[in-house]
Amino acid sequence: MNISRRVMLSATLSLLPFAAQAQGKPAGKDAVLYFVWPQNGTTIKGGFWCRFGLRNMGVTHAGDDFENSGHHHLLIDVNEPLNPNEEIPSDKSHLHFGRGQTEARIELPPGKHTLQLVLGDAKHYPFNPPVVSEKITITIK
Repeated sequence: MNISRRVMLSATLSLLPFAAQAQGKPAGKDAVLYFVWPQNGTTIKGGFWCRFGLRNMGVTHAGDDFENSGHHHLLIDVNEPLNPNEEIPSDKSHLHFGRGQTEARIELPPGKHTLQLVLGDAKHYPFNPPVVSEKITITIK
């Protein structure tokens, strides 16, 4: 390998630790994310208000980079674990509440569904360690 390639490779590899540190902001000590409503096993007719709870951290807007705070993301019927080094996706299964909302009206088709909350930082990355709720199952009639 010639000298210029070695220098480029060395420079590139030296930047990797900084890229990894851009994500994974530290979570608040003893942070707890949970559903106020619905609760696990609830049967619901039609749409419902989903209410989010958080202890030992604050809720803020996406883009606001305040220490010890983030915003909610609701995962619907998601089975794959989130990659802590990637932004939380934004699609019909990964709902973002970047205006600091702590509740939302949710419409789901009839059947069983799983719900899980994830707290994201200003740039939509999970915290380190991740701040997630228990996964609950609800039934829509």
